[in-house]
Amino acid sequence: MKKITMKQLKQPKVWGSLCILIIVFCGIGYAAMKTVSARPAFCASCHNMQTYYDTYTKGHLLAKKHAEAGVTCHDCHEPSLGQQMDEGLKFITGNYKEPLPEYEYSNEQCLKCHNFDDVKAKTAKYGKANPHDSTHAKGNQPPQCYECHSVHHLQSAKKCNTCHTVDWVLDDSWEK
Repeated sequence: MKKITMKQLKQPKVWGSLCILIIVFCGIGYAAMKTVSARPAFCASCHNMQTYYDTYTKGHLLAKKHAEAGVTCHDCHEPSLGQQMDEGLKFITGNYKEPLPEYEYSNEQCLKCHNFDDVKAKTAKYGKANPHDSTHAKGNQPPQCYECHSVHHLQSAKKCNTCHTVDWVLDDSWEK
């Protein structure tokens, strides 16, 4: 085997090749990590996420309904590379909060998949108690979806019941 001399290391070809190899290696690693991390089971690899993964794979909460529709974690939780690195560091060091803070998603996120006119039509039977009616708007802004709908926890109509006495037709994903 031939030894590489300092003179050879100083040649641009060697450094150029080495840089290309590093870039290719990083690119392959990034692509592999992006593919693997897009799977909901990957999210469960952090022990503080198991409960959330369980609501996605079994049970009757909205997370399970989203799973049945083919929605993955990253379809709603869109972490940046910086957030993913921060989460990885917190996992490695054990420096994270349990339970995790409730995720406050924007209406725009929900409306990427859910048609608001369809939602209003489905809840029109509740009349003035319809939470999707403009009477519940704050200023000109409709209520935020997360104020009533929780994906990984029981939803509650308690807030609604403070003003309305309606015979709500609710499935098992709602606290009764």
